[in-house]
Amino acid sequence: MDVSRIERISSLQNPLMKVVKRAIQKGTATEDGCLVAEGFHLLEEALTSGMKIEAIIGTAQGLSGVGAVADRILELPDSVYRDLSSMETPQGIMALVRAPQWDRKMLFEGNPLIVALDSVQDPGNAGTILRSAEAFGATAVFALRGTVDFANPKVLRASSGSIFRLPVFRGELSELKLTLYGAAGDAGDSGKLAKDVDWRGPCAIVIGSEGQGLSEAVRKATQPVRIPTQGVESLNAAIAAAVFLYEAARQRGEAE
Repeated sequence: MDVSRIERISSLQNPLMKVVKRAIQKGTATEDGCLVAEGFHLLEEALTSGMKIEAIIGTAQGLSGVGAVADRILELPDSVYRDLSSMETPQGIMALVRAPQWDRKMLFEGNPLIVALDSVQDPGNAGTILRSAEAFGATAVFALRGTVDFANPKVLRASSGSIFRLPVFRGELSELKLTLYGAAGDAGDSGKLAKDVDWRGPCAIVIGSEGQGLSEAVRKATQPVRIPTQGVESLNAAIAAAVFLYEAARQRGEAE
């Protein structure tokens, strides 16, 4: 790396640092639409996924392990970087990644398999669901009202890079003109088992919030489906999503 290109920043009062810190604290993208991707793994995933890296921010040690992958490179003292970081154990590197733009027409192209999140607020769960959605062939993830912002840095880390490749949207359930299934941990005999649902056609599975499950409006708009369990009433939202998606992927794979 050409050290003459490095901007050395001494405090978080720098205008760009203020923008980044505000995005981290709010759990959103920056005001100009960049994702704050922290850690070497996320940076590597962003590069592999062909994302535009607007800037690299890091400590001297962190930057030493990174090439000239952005036009703008900023070096912070270790103590200042720790104050900026959202990680318990900072790795000394973060990137401002231009968020991918997705066309909403993609929601209905081909044979959609969509995961919708109903007020899923835990960023770890949301990010893990994104990862599972990519792994099992979902075509998009759709956030309903009350769901954590997908640009939240903790969502990005939990997604392990899937956020860069899987189309994500926000909106109302009424937009999804598909067969809608609702993950209902308390559906009892009124809900079909996941294995008994035909997942091969255009459909969406709605995962409810960690504490309350599906909202009443979503319950009324969806067909209840459940996962048989022993000794517990329901599964963690991310685990439940993975089970439903696995069954959908299995059926779709057999159909192909």
